[in-house]
Amino acid sequence: MPGLSERQPTISRSSAEAEYRGVANAVAETSWLRNLLFELHVPVRKATVVYCDNISAVSLTENPVQHQRTKHVEIDIHFVREKVRMGHVRVLHIPSSFQYVDIFTKGLPRQLFQAFRSSLSVGSPTAPTAGG
Repeated sequence: MPGLSERQPTISRSSAEAEYRGVANAVAETSWLRNLLFELHVPVRKATVVYCDNISAVSLTENPVQHQRTKHVEIDIHFVREKVRMGHVRVLHIPSSFQYVDIFTKGLPRQLFQAFRSSLSVGSPTAPTAGG
């Protein structure tokens, strides 16, 4: 199973689809871990929480209506919805201002970057860098 940081083999048609594919990948990874723990006789009794900063992607996890624009991610949608229905996963919205992983995956506005960097206890570089 590919890691979450690897390139996705498909091209997304919208930001909601891209985020939803990320949610589906996270749910697949957590499902594997839950099954491993179950086999080791350490069952997880609470739902695993997956955070997503795209409201449309979060609503797709619970909305039973299949939209025409989402039929190309139908397998992912059914997989995630089943895990949500079974109570194994909860997908919750988190504002982008609390999505700390973004510091590793995309360019951020300076103020947000500095806030994330500070919360990770990483200081400013002491040597000047290119462009700085």
